[in-house]
Amino acid sequence: MFQHTLDRADQITSPRLKVTVIGHTHLWDARAQLPRGRGGKLIVQPSNRDTAAGIFLPLSYVRAQDPQATVVLYPSDHFAYPEHRFAEGVRCATQAAKELKDYLLLLGVNPDRLEPEYGWIHPGAHLGSIGGNVIRATKAFLEKPDIEGCRTAMTSGALWNTLVVAARIETLWEVGWQCFPEMMPLFERYERAIGTSQEEKVLKSIYEVMPVRNFSSHLLERHPQRIAVMELKGVLWSDWGKPERILESLHRIGKRPSFPEAHAAAV
Repeated sequence: MFQHTLDRADQITSPRLKVTVIGHTHLWDARAQLPRGRGGKLIVQPSNRDTAAGIFLPLSYVRAQDPQATVVLYPSDHFAYPEHRFAEGVRCATQAAKELKDYLLLLGVNPDRLEPEYGWIHPGAHLGSIGGNVIRATKAFLEKPDIEGCRTAMTSGALWNTLVVAARIETLWEVGWQCFPEMMPLFERYERAIGTSQEEKVLKSIYEVMPVRNFSSHLLERHPQRIAVMELKGVLWSDWGKPERILESLHRIGKRPSFPEAHAAAV
């Protein structure tokens, strides 16, 4: 999954512009999958402080290099097929994020079942279109609803939240200050140390006091007015956090798993 995510990112921009953030326990595996000289920047988190820190850490590095950049955030455990359609959707989202400067552009997927372990997005007003894709405002988020909540969301036209985000770096930074005022000074301190002999020391020190915050529940859900959504069409998408989802995805594209299916059922 990690390798596929890296490959998808490389379809959108130069591999040298990629920033990958991982935990210490995944360092060996990550280095084996990042080609020497083509892997971009690898940042190792001193500890796991949830997803907000995991996102704003690499954003600090990007901002230090190019504060006018537009970035795409990719979770590393998701499945998308076919790859070229996913890449085209991300390209459209990136262009939309450049034009809708005050918004974070989030990719959504039309649900095909009641899935209580996914986040759901309720689209709102029409904001425009790009490449045949409609961009809409966000009315609300629904995180991991019960079955009845899923049924209501699906009936009302809600989308699954892929957590793939395209946005200008300064827009993300502005929303970060609104949501995480106790966290952002730490990352600005780290940003000033990037490229100096103090970089690793500062990174370690800020993580000793880093708050635990979740990007979805503490930012996306609390500021839906800053989020635009674009439906990712013609793509089979799944969060592969469960073995049964892996099997379901492989079956749908006519592939056989390389592991005994009984093993996944027993997990």
